[in-house]
Amino acid sequence: MTLATTTIPGYLAGTWSIDPTHSDISFSVRHMMVSKVKGRFGSFSGTIVTGATPAQSSVTAEIDLNSIDTNNAQRDNHIRSADFFEVEKYPTMTFRSTSVDSDGEDYLVTGDLNLKGITKSVTLKLELNGIGPDAYGGTRAGFSASTEISRKEFGVDIDMPMDGGGVVIGDKISIALEIEAVLDAA
Repeated sequence: MTLATTTIPGYLAGTWSIDPTHSDISFSVRHMMVSKVKGRFGSFSGTIVTGATPAQSSVTAEIDLNSIDTNNAQRDNHIRSADFFEVEKYPTMTFRSTSVDSDGEDYLVTGDLNLKGITKSVTLKLELNGIGPDAYGGTRAGFSASTEISRKEFGVDIDMPMDGGGVVIGDKISIALEIEAVLDAA
């Protein structure tokens, strides 16, 4: 089922650029089997193309893996190393949508996520937060999205066992996006 565009206040077909100053891409991962470490990426870009209907829309994004920030420089440098992202060889992570489907009032955006040269299909649960004018004469749209991936499926397969069982770093990575996009001038 596809929602008609008339049910989405302010919906406009067009090309939108992600505003990195007003957006956030963050993640969390289980640490030492007892807590979660959170981090974010400070440098990314992307384009959203809204079609005549939401199902005809698409998104592409690129994340600079060097921009990782977990609030600990030593850990960040380790994550950039060959043990994790291997940023000298694979400096970016990319996403290219392949479909947009409705999920009640929200959407499921499925696409190809590429990390460390490995591409896997990933589905983001997406909420359209709103569309409206900005203070500069333009139009903005806001989105929240989330998904979970297995780091091992993307070649980030370091295992650091703990004495007594368990591992230092969990396999499942929760990803959260808060995206604000600006409609490109025609």
